[in-house]
Order: sequence, then structure tokens, then C-alpha cells
Amino acid sequence: MNNSTENSSRDCRPWGYYDILSEHQDFRIKKIVVFPGHRISLQRHRQRSEHWLVLKGVGMIVVENSEREIKKGDSFDIPAGSVHRACNSGEEDLVIIEIQTGQYFGEDDIERIADDYGREDLC
Repeated sequence: MNNSTENSSRDCRPWGYYDILSEHQDFRIKKIVVFPGHRISLQRHRQRSEHWLVLKGVGMIVVENSEREIKKGDSFDIPAGSVHRACNSGEEDLVIIEIQTGQYFGEDDIERIADDYGREDLC
């Protein structure tokens, strides 16, 4: 893999999609779009931390045992190992910029705890 990728790469999911905006050796930047009425899986990552910035829409975020409403301009940190989820409770797309930092950014570092689309990890 190249040390730097500046081309967008879209990955469609049942809850919406994400675009990889930039990928480097020590960080990755994604644009996450959650469709109205949908939510990402309740998950954790062991090898990366994330910083989220809400660009558009309204919803809820769960980080560990804390739940709060989110809106445009809100930002928050998700430490490695923290259980988290974003939910779109609005009528327009919820758009989040995610900055991942750590040593590994592969999608196989997702441990799904609960999922609306039957993708829970079974280990």
C-alpha cells in the first residue's frame, strides 16, 4: 500500500456509506454518511482511536455508557477499545468526518457487539 492515498474510495453499507478521503501510514480520514432512521453497529476497535466531527444532520452517539445528542459542529474523541455507535434521528443524512489514529486501520479491527443488520461478531 502507498504511504498516501488522496483518492476517494466509497464503501456502501446497509446504514449508509463511507468514503476514505485520505489514508497515510499513521492516520486515515473518512467521511461517514448515516441515512435517516439508521445507525452503525455498536462496535469497538482495539488498534485505533477516532475523532469524529459532525458536518451535517442530527442524531445520537453512544460512547461506552454515555449517550448524547449530536448536531452540526459537535466533535468528540473515541479512545481505542471504547464501545461506540452513531445513530441518525433526523430527516436528512448524518455526515461525520472520522479521523483515525493508531497503528492499524483495517476494517477487520471492528468488533461488532450489536448490529441492526445481522453482522454481530460471534466469538
